[in-house]
Amino acid sequence: MRQVGPRLGLLFALALSASAPSLHPQEAEKPQQAPSAPAQNANKAQQAPGPDAAKPQQASSAPAQDAAKPQPPAAAQTPTQTQAQTVTCTVDTSPKTLSAPLADALHLYRTGKFDDAAAAYSVIAASGGPDAVLAYTGLARVYLKQNKPSDAFDAASKAVALTPGKTPAVTALGEVYFRQGKMVLAEQSFLYPLEACDVDPRSYLGLARIYRATSNYRRAANAVAQAYKIDPADPDVQRAYMGTLNRSDLIQFLRDYLSRETNDDVEERKNYEHELAVLEFQSEQPGRTCRIASKLTATETRLEPLLNGPNRIRGYGLVVKVNGASAKLRVDTGASGILIDKKVAEKAGVKKIVEQKAKGIGDKGAAAGYVGFADTLQIGDLQFTGCTVRVLEQNSVVNEDGLIGTNMFASYLVDIDFPKGKLKLTQLPPYPNEAPVEATLDARPATGANLHDRFIAPEMKDYTPIFRFNHALLIPTKVNDSAPMLFLIDTGAFDNTLTPDAAKQVTKISRNDNLKVKGISGQVKDVYTADEASLQFARFKDDRQNLVTFNLDGSSKAWGTEVSGALGFRMLRLLDIKIDYRDGLVDFIYTPPGSSH
Repeated sequence: MRQVGPRLGLLFALALSASAPSLHPQEAEKPQQAPSAPAQNANKAQQAPGPDAAKPQQASSAPAQDAAKPQPPAAAQTPTQTQAQTVTCTVDTSPKTLSAPLADALHLYRTGKFDDAAAAYSVIAASGGPDAVLAYTGLARVYLKQNKPSDAFDAASKAVALTPGKTPAVTALGEVYFRQGKMVLAEQSFLYPLEACDVDPRSYLGLARIYRATSNYRRAANAVAQAYKIDPADPDVQRAYMGTLNRSDLIQFLRDYLSRETNDDVEERKNYEHELAVLEFQSEQPGRTCRIASKLTATETRLEPLLNGPNRIRGYGLVVKVNGASAKLRVDTGASGILIDKKVAEKAGVKKIVEQKAKGIGDKGAAAGYVGFADTLQIGDLQFTGCTVRVLEQNSVVNEDGLIGTNMFASYLVDIDFPKGKLKLTQLPPYPNEAPVEATLDARPATGANLHDRFIAPEMKDYTPIFRFNHALLIPTKVNDSAPMLFLIDTGAFDNTLTPDAAKQVTKISRNDNLKVKGISGQVKDVYTADEASLQFARFKDDRQNLVTFNLDGSSKAWGTEVSGALGFRMLRLLDIKIDYRDGLVDFIYTPPGSSH
């Protein structure tokens, strides 16, 4: 353990500035150089933001984990906004004419026949000629759907080599960069051709994904609208468009979407079917969404220690009353919503809406369960009405009554003060010139006229911007001397973890059959340990040996970007963690034992 400043036990402070700044619209519209040589750009990405972690790093307009050189501070770092530069293009939105082989391959891709699509695109690419670029870009997207990012990178790179800096090749490369977690390169790939009026609907789609991940929801909706206007038949665009619809429009859109062939896999399609069933059920209920019934705008609740034996704390829980039935649910920043076991659900009289399996860490597949309806939820002094909960058809949820994902409190400033054993919920700073918004227990971002971009209030200027993928909070984290990777902030994980691919970049790993890792989806088959790993995030650093290492491909596939590890409970329990889900901001505070500051 090295020490910088006061001794912090497991952690010590670093003089690092926020390392995952938002893609604010003002900065995103600045011209960037198009990635014309993908392999070279990828190597540059590994050098950022610099080898000396003790020096303050400047925030860039896009996430800093793969910036090739220091960038000026982003507009996101202060509440002051600068004037955006607008480029106006005249775009022909009529359907583009494709050759018969390309049209057939595209149809195979859009209807989910990926093996056939890959074969068709490969034949076209091998023949060369004017269709080769579109064949390679199509092949890259097929490989992404098949969860083969390395093959996708090779295909997209071949397309870029044929038409450097031009769409659709550079856009396909941007999609691969996004899957790899290289957001700066992805942004450049999507943005540069648009500024030259080289318009591709997938460029807008890519920007929408970046803006949404950085809590710029108005910006994301505008980009999705442009993509949908140009190519409304693209199922990938259609799925993004769903996120901009209000509840009633979304129900109708989902009905239409599910009535035809799409390129969703079986699990994804079932999820949309379940979402539709829940939305239809909610549309029949007064109030429709889970809303606060009390007048409180803030509350403070005791965190209950969850013990393994008399002295070992494995986590902290909240006492939650479901229809009046008490349960102690583990506080889990890596989970979504409320998940309870069947005993609690039966005691509470939860009404079943639709069957839905639950999936988590483990290699035994999803566990049986369902989505149910609870009339009331009580959490501390806060009472909510008309709420959906998920139920696991087991007598426990990984040895707990259940889990409560902190994204349930997304309309509050969430303060998980582990050292003091308290959860505090307070009102978020209102947007400039707007009244405070009533708190709900709905984790979905706002839609329609209520859309906003990330707002950093003066009192939050020192918070670290992160990426939000649905409930998941991903924070750029350096491992030893690597470029920053994306790590899940996960109080439900027993400890910090790495993936084998990430660990192999920076240290040696060894298989360890004595380590047992288990989650909702059963036991993990292949577990390793990393010899030495120094994790650096926000202002902190954790030096560790024999760090547990296992595959997180399921999470990476689900969220569409590479997840290289997790920050877990053993370390996070030392910190007071503040989360602003609305704006994608987090803050970590360490108070040495015996100190009041």
